Parts: sequence; C-alpha cells; structure tokens
Amino acid sequence: QVSLVVNVASECGFTDQHYRALQQLQKDLGPHHFNVLAFPCNQFGQQEPDNNREIESFARRTYNVSFPMFSKVAVVGTGAHPAFKYLTETSGKEPTWNFWKYLVAPDGKVVGAWDPTVAVEEVRPHIIELVRKLILKKREDL
Repeated sequence: QVSLVVNVASECGFTDQHYRALQQLQKDLGPHHFNVLAFPCNQFGQQEPDNNREIESFARRTYNVSFPMFSKVAVVGTGAHPAFKYLTETSGKEPTWNFWKYLVAPDGKVVGAWDPTVAVEEVRPHIIELVRKLILKKREDL
C-alpha cells in the first residue's frame, strides 16, 4: 500500500483545509491501494490537547474521516514515535509544525515530505503516480 503519514492537530489554522483534503484523498484513492495515516500530536502550539477518543470523535464527526487515526504521539525529540524517527531520518526532513505529510511507497521508502504550507492537492499527483505503479505491478504479478 501507498501511505500518506500526517501529524494532525484539531485546533490548528491548517486543520480545516487539511482534514477536508485528506478525507477527499482517502475517499478517492483508498482503502485498497492507499491510506492516509493520521497521528495526532500536541507538540506544536499545544493544538491537540484532547485525549485519543475525543480527537478521533472530533475528526469523524466534523470531517467524516474514514482513514486510520492513531494514538497521540510525539513526532520530534527524544520521545518521538519510532515511525516519525524513521520518516525524519530517511527523508532528512523533521516536522516543525502540524500537518507535515510524508509519502511512503509500498516498499516502505519515504518518497516525499511536505510541510503544512504545501496543500494536499499539490501532493496528490505524487500519490496518484505511486498508486498507479502499484496497480500496474499487481497486474503484472497476476
């Protein structure tokens, strides 16, 4: 599967735009070949203060999200979640705010990283290309 890993926050200026666009991506491309993987994080501006249940409830109620929501994690520093340590090390880009996006190929390699000022729509062509390659490879393997 192709994955877009995102550190999300409920009270950020980027929340509305990103959650809407991420859910649209999930609707258009998921869940067989692609998934958005959302990791709530409270490290930037304390903009994800609620507990896991409240965060997931907010996202599902407000934005109708259908993609996987993980438990709240740290994405930077010594206590950073192993997934984000890997994403940071392999991409050379460390999150500096909410809604960093990491595109991960089916082989686990990070093929792109974007900060929150880059709209999800700008990342979409990269995702579509990876999903297309994945589908073609699956077809060849049949």
